[in-house]
Amino acid sequence: MKKWNVNSIKALKGECKISCLTAYDYTTARIVDQSGIQLILVGDSLGMTMLGYKTTLPVTIDQMLHHAEAVSRGVTDAIVVVDMPFMSYQISVEDAIRNAGMFMKDTGVDAVKVEGGAFRVPVIKALIENGIPVMGHVGLTPQSVHAMGGYKVQGKKSDDAIKLIEDAKALADAGVFAIVLECIPAELAKEISQAIDVPTIGIGAGVGCDGQILVTHDMLGLYSELTPKFVKQYADLEAAMREAFKQYKDEVENSVFPAVEHSF
Repeated sequence: MKKWNVNSIKALKGECKISCLTAYDYTTARIVDQSGIQLILVGDSLGMTMLGYKTTLPVTIDQMLHHAEAVSRGVTDAIVVVDMPFMSYQISVEDAIRNAGMFMKDTGVDAVKVEGGAFRVPVIKALIENGIPVMGHVGLTPQSVHAMGGYKVQGKKSDDAIKLIEDAKALADAGVFAIVLECIPAELAKEISQAIDVPTIGIGAGVGCDGQILVTHDMLGLYSELTPKFVKQYADLEAAMREAFKQYKDEVENSVFPAVEHSF
């Protein structure tokens, strides 16, 4: 099929729900892409799922470049978006352009994602004006986890809800091609989705969004350190892998493997 791009993703709003997943390596990206998923995010969540950090904050630009390049090599059809890591776009507009340009130029991704509401508009506009497509992200923004007091649902108070609506509208007006809505009440997410003309991608934001995203390790049961309420586990690969490793160990110890058919 034809490769997904920012315009074809935007055109899905109101027509078809958008399915998105994360990937951090070539093999996983290839399998996700072959399943027909429209958008693959190289999330800075790799800091937790792949590198063992407690939060996304320690993730570096070099680490994101390394994983984004691997993912891009595995994808044919999906649009590939990369998270700009903490402090790669917050210092100045010039820094943001330089770093986002490096992601586009060196890794082959199709767009970048930045966290933050209306205050982030100057950076977003500058990136878009320089030919770099941007995906927005409001609600629970993991790079601000300490300022938010932890991983908590956002927008439960009326003032906070109003601000989230205003933030989403500001990002849409600035030219983002989609916005992630993370950990906000379902009715609020539905209201935001109806108020803007770009797709909303929910994670812990209910069924009223234009699409959904999950961390692949979460939905496959590969990351048990954190189990958010909004995750549906579609497989338990951790248990399956553990069982396979144990069987291999037993067969090696008992000289069952390698058998004749595995030998030259």
